[in-house]
Formats: sequence, C-alpha cells, structure tokens
Amino acid sequence: MPKLPPVSRRKFVQRLRELGFEGPFVGGKHAQMVRGNLTFIIPNEHESDIGPGFLSRLLKQAGVSRDEWLHK
Repeated sequence: MPKLPPVSRRKFVQRLRELGFEGPFVGGKHAQMVRGNLTFIIPNEHESDIGPGFLSRLLKQAGVSRDEWLHK
C-alpha cells in the first residue's frame, strides 16, 4: 500500500471537499467540515505541511479510508 504523502492544509481542505465534505466553517478555536451527520475538526493553518502520521489520524477521524484519499 502506498505511503501517504505530506499535504498542505489548503490541499487537505480541497481534497475533503472532493470527498463530499462541506466547509470549512468557523467553530471555536478550529475550523470544522461537515459530511452528512459527521462534524470533523480540521487543524489550523501552519507553516509546514500535514505529515503522513498526522494525516493518517485525521483521515481516521473523518471516516475516510487511505484508498479513498489516494484515489481521485
């Protein structure tokens, strides 16, 4: 199985939109994205990309499989 590459926050949000999420919406300290009845908190913007380990944890919380993420 291919490794997850690092991704910028902008590309992360763009890909989530392609996968059916709406947002990001402002909500407290972090923005949120919504798909169906799932509300997913996304990380704030930082100077560096989202690394593979953190990306893997975020995708698990969002209910997005690795295959779903990698295949456009």
